[in-house]
Amino acid sequence: MATIAQAELYRLINEAVERGERVVVASVADTRGSTPQRRGAKMLFFENGDVAGTVGGGCIEAEVWAEAREALRTGTPALHKFSLTADEASEEGMVCGGTMEIFIDVWKPENSFQF
Repeated sequence: MATIAQAELYRLINEAVERGERVVVASVADTRGSTPQRRGAKMLFFENGDVAGTVGGGCIEAEVWAEAREALRTGTPALHKFSLTADEASEEGMVCGGTMEIFIDVWKPENSFQF
């Protein structure tokens, strides 16, 4: 999955909230060490199960997806810390070994905006 351009990100969010759907925006807030993405990378999670963008790949995105589902359910944003220690990385076949903080925000239909 590829990174997403800012204009595309906001277009997709706007279309979803206009349809009355919540959208979760996961943003890499901070990184330390070797990580698959850098600060600012974003991934969108839609109520219908679609996704766009990337915050890393593999096990990180699986963990972020679990947190995104919870955010869709509760409507509550939160900052999450994910560790990619060298031991975990080697077990999963990854080349990373750092930590990532990812802010998970929920865009609701009442937060809609127009370009």
